[in-house]
Amino acid sequence: METSPAKKTTVRIAVIDSDPLRFLGFRALLSSETDFELQSVSFTEIGTNQEVDVGLLGTNPGRNILEVLTTLKALRPGLHVIVTGCNMDEAAILKAIVAGAKGCVDEAASVGELVQAIRIVLAGSVWAPRRVLAMFVEQAYRSSNHGLSVGQRPFTTREKEVLRMLVAGCTNKEIAAPLGIEERTVKAHVAKLLRKVGVPNRVMLSVRVITHSLISSTELMGAALPPAQPPATTGQ
Repeated sequence: METSPAKKTTVRIAVIDSDPLRFLGFRALLSSETDFELQSVSFTEIGTNQEVDVGLLGTNPGRNILEVLTTLKALRPGLHVIVTGCNMDEAAILKAIVAGAKGCVDEAASVGELVQAIRIVLAGSVWAPRRVLAMFVEQAYRSSNHGLSVGQRPFTTREKEVLRMLVAGCTNKEIAAPLGIEERTVKAHVAKLLRKVGVPNRVMLSVRVITHSLISSTELMGAALPPAQPPATTGQ
């Protein structure tokens, strides 16, 4: 007896914009992805729409994207936001990610790149051009005098376990399962680690751990890690 292929989980994507043409454009571009379900959601509605998985946020003229991201993070802490815009420079992309964006895609990018960005962000990683990753590393070195000093090891055994998997690109859910703890407990551990190391987000935490050897290579390669997600950053 033949078995039917497993049905893909629907990915609910909100185009957060008041311009209906942008929504129609994204819907046309992503129409070949059968598991993508797009809807147009206004900025004021996003807080009450709990079913959305990914939000596409445009960099409209006159809009302070950093303030918008801060507000979105307060309204929907778990929402994966991808900023889309024209001619975004490295500094603007870096600021957007630090402010809470999970990805930045230029509107001139190919459909394939946009689809890949959505899927990578949904998997718990960050999508950004490689040149921006270089800026993250440089920023990590520049801020080495703040927060945790190089060479210190004030991590508990549990924190090291969480860090190992975080650096491998695992989501909170993937970290929680093998450790036998709740996702909210993982979230609390990550928040504490961010404070200890003195960085604003998971990407900078991973960069700092690697560039400053805050955990030994043996510990980073600890046994029984779940499969790693796709690369945390990529780009053109």
